[in-house]
Order: sequence, then structure tokens, then C-alpha cells
Amino acid sequence: MNFFVYANDPYDRIWVPGEVVDGLTTVTNAAIVIDVSVPDNPPQAALQNAITTSNTSQYISLGNGLFPAKPVPIYVNMYFSEVSELDSSTQTRSFLVFVNDAPVSQEAIVPPYGSVTELYIGNITASSNTSFTLAADSNSTLPPLINAMEVFYVSDPMTDGTNSKDVEGLASLQSQFDVLNEWGGDPCLPSPYTWDWVNCSTDATPRVTALYLSGFTLSGPLPDFSSMDALVIIDLHDNSLSESVPDFLGTLPSLKQLNLADNEFSGPIPPSLSNNNKLKLVVSGNPNLCVSGKSCATTTGSSSDIPSGSGKKKSSNLPAILGSTIPIFFVFWAIVGIVGVLHHRRKAAAISALHTGSK
Repeated sequence: MNFFVYANDPYDRIWVPGEVVDGLTTVTNAAIVIDVSVPDNPPQAALQNAITTSNTSQYISLGNGLFPAKPVPIYVNMYFSEVSELDSSTQTRSFLVFVNDAPVSQEAIVPPYGSVTELYIGNITASSNTSFTLAADSNSTLPPLINAMEVFYVSDPMTDGTNSKDVEGLASLQSQFDVLNEWGGDPCLPSPYTWDWVNCSTDATPRVTALYLSGFTLSGPLPDFSSMDALVIIDLHDNSLSESVPDFLGTLPSLKQLNLADNEFSGPIPPSLSNNNKLKLVVSGNPNLCVSGKSCATTTGSSSDIPSGSGKKKSSNLPAILGSTIPIFFVFWAIVGIVGVLHHRRKAAAISALHTGSK
């Protein structure tokens, strides 16, 4: 399955080329620049190609294999952009959209050249028998076309999201360190899209079990994230964290590994850490940090002794929704882009099937 994500897509959507079956033709948009100023801002690249038929007596049918056998609530966005400048004296393209032979609107779609029209179809139930049809109206001299289509499936209730105590602690970290605000949404769910710098348990209500924040250019004091009492690993090495090492770190009941190396911490190490024989503690590279009341540490373990994350990864483009309430529903996006073959690699998504017929 070919699928890809466009770099300038504000919603980081997954797009899949539509299947071109007999009777359908792929056409390329002649517009060099396409204005995408519509509510859902499709990426311009998704509009550079379109699917059409060979004449006005044929229609485009979408739906075969696109929806599950069991009826589900869906929301649909369709995008239409004219692929060439038409001669207004002899050429017109206008068509209607039907769902199971019922018109979505009495107003015909007239795709604009150099920009895009968006059609939103909401609050309908679809199954394997559902079809969307695009058919030219009586005024059109050209067949229908479609550039891209999004389908949103609404799932059954799943969980309450990541444990609220972990959400509270992560909010404290994001409030203190602006760089962490590049990540938003639920930190652990859905599981393939966990935040890059956390590890989570597989419980129905996930817990955050590790923080991998090495090399994130964090500076200043650590905020209190003691509510994250399921943490097993905390890796904060290679930053510019300063002031004293917080005592709450030694009260985290599950903590096994703590890497504070190569920072600017000062003062004594709290007894809750230094006296914890079950904790692997690394504090090298903090010249002003005292391991006792009489001396300061210069080499207490090596920062390589604790496994760390791979450093700062590419940030998630999910909307920043972290707050006091975790949603109990989520929307699964099966996003279908009807575009030409591009060479990108991303996560899998559903494939749409396009079919043609005759009036």
C-alpha cells in the first residue's frame, strides 16, 4: 500500500492514492499555485491531480471497499479543484454529489481553477453498501472530477486516556519548558503515536513509565512532577538544568534509573536519592553538585550507564489539546487522497476504491 504525508499539511494527515479502475482517468492540475484557504486546509500537493471520467454520461462512484460491513458514523470532506482554465464560452464543469442515490445538495459543484471548493458531509451512517456518486448535471459540458477525499470514522468508546496523574505531571514539564509544547494530544494514545520522549504501559488506562529528555536544551530548575508515580526511568542528561536536585525524585516509588549527568545542578544530593540502594543514579558532569556535605561530585557514574532515548526526535503535529479533561472518545482518521504517485513513506491508512458507471 502506498501512503504518504505532505510536509506542509497542517494536520499531518495520511494520504493514500485512489485506485484508478476502468473508465476513470487521472488528470494533472495545470495551476502552479492552488489557494487552499478552505476550512480544513488540504495540502496543495493533494490537489495537483484528480480523477475524472471520459464523458458527461459517465459518473464516479466511491465507496466499494472503503467502509466496514458494520454500520459506523462517518464524516466526509471532499475537495474539488479545476485542472485547467476553461473557455467560458464553450466549456463548463458542474456536477452533483449523491449518497446512496440521494443528492447531498441541490446546488451543483463548480470546481474553481487555482483554488479549491470543499464539500462537507456530516453525521451519516455508512457501511459496505454505502456509495458516493458524482454525476454531471444537465448544464455541464465536462465530466465530474474529484481531487481528494477524507473519511472520518467515529469509534466506540475506548478508555479515559492516559492516567490523569501523568497528564498533570507532563503539564508541569510543558509549562516549565517551552520546547516540550511541540507535543500535544494524549501522550500515550493511540499507541502507535505515543509522544517521542515518553514510554507508556499497555494498561487500559496507560501510565507513563519513562521520560527520555536527554539533549532537549532544557534549562532552569526542574518543576514538580511527583504525581507521575509510575516512572521507572528518567533520563535528563545533556541539558542545562540548574539549582538543586528536587527531593521528590527520591519519593517516586517505581523509579529504578535516574540520569542527571552533564547539567548544572548544585548543592547536595537529597538523601532520598543517595540512600536508595535500589536506584541507579548518574550525576557526573555537574561540578557544583555535592555528593556529601564535604565534597562535590565530578565522576559519579557515566551518563552512558543508563539507556537513553535517541535524543530529540521529530515532533508530533497533533493539535495541542493537553488539559484537565481527557476525551473518552477518539476519531479514527481514514484519509483518502486522490493524487498521483508520489514517493514518500509514512504509516498505513485505508485505501479507497473508485468505480465508474454509466447513467
